[in-house]
Amino acid sequence: MAEKKPYRVIISGGGTGGHIYPAIAIANALKSNHPDTDILFVGAEGRMEMQKVPEAGYPIEGLWISGLQRKLTVDNLAFPAKIVSSSWKAHKIINKFKPQAAVGVGGYASGPLVYVASIRRIPSLLQEQNSYAGLTNKMLANQVDKICVAHPGMEKFFPSDKLVFTGNPIRKEIVELAHQGLDKNRKEALEYFGLDPQKKTLLVIGGSLGAKTLNESVINNVQKLVDAEVQVIWQSGKYYYPQMKQQLEVTPNHEGIHLWEFLSRMDLAYSVADVVISRAGALSISELALVQKPVIFVPSPNVAEDHQRKNAEALVRVQAAKMVTDTEAPTLLIERTLELLANEDQQRQLQKNIQQWARPEAAEHIAQEVVNLIEEKQ
Repeated sequence: MAEKKPYRVIISGGGTGGHIYPAIAIANALKSNHPDTDILFVGAEGRMEMQKVPEAGYPIEGLWISGLQRKLTVDNLAFPAKIVSSSWKAHKIINKFKPQAAVGVGGYASGPLVYVASIRRIPSLLQEQNSYAGLTNKMLANQVDKICVAHPGMEKFFPSDKLVFTGNPIRKEIVELAHQGLDKNRKEALEYFGLDPQKKTLLVIGGSLGAKTLNESVINNVQKLVDAEVQVIWQSGKYYYPQMKQQLEVTPNHEGIHLWEFLSRMDLAYSVADVVISRAGALSISELALVQKPVIFVPSPNVAEDHQRKNAEALVRVQAAKMVTDTEAPTLLIERTLELLANEDQQRQLQKNIQQWARPEAAEHIAQEVVNLIEEKQ
């Protein structure tokens, strides 16, 4: 009997952390269960995956590709040339790497790569993080073999016979935190952030680059938070950090407001947070469901197809989260947050209801679907 060769898998997509981190989680699950698997990432040149993927220990190739803008731009004029160039390079990558399966996680680069893989009869799988499917994945739906989704009712976007309900893959340290229990890390978290164990803690997260509305809502209401004896772990994001730091330093009584450019220890932040304010990206929702935190979502209005609002509304409908719109946030966000912090019964209800979005085994489930596709083809 011939010796079984290692699996060879291409994972493509990216553009944002919401696409990149699930992709890395899938790769890690494949390597964990099948250590000799060869994995190659394909991303978009100049996007954050070109840095984050090598940091996670995986090789990556870049395609010259970007999305269509809503107005006439030089990028839009170059779009046809980018499609031709990236498709040609996708063929070259596939010829050289010889994958047995291709995985698309959404984002610009997954379009050309997964399309080329599918027309070459390479088993292909999509992972859709959001409750409202992205354009790239919708365009590829008829080409691929399987589509892994994180929300019910996705038949309105994709062929029902291809759907597998897996949930969203999330970071290993968050899965481990949920398994161990949040209280295990509470003492370390209080020391790490310099918090008072007797006070309520609010966590504000707007993504790695930051969220203007969230930052302005916090900085303009510091006194209200201080008066209510609420301490804050506040990730302002790289872009806004210098401005927020300068404004906070001249604000009286700001000692309980702990400003961070970026939170590398999200496990500790989740451990100690009583209530969370967050954007409504798919990755954030999946993590918050797993750690069962009462959350107020402020969906970003600056995303394709308004999918963050649709993500948040899916949870609000079943009383699994609260939502304040981006336009309401400057006047209502902190007021609604203080109301929730004072209402422990409502916090418990949100914690109970958000559990249904928790899928700790999502990465392993998707990895197994990839292996199944390979095995079926052999």
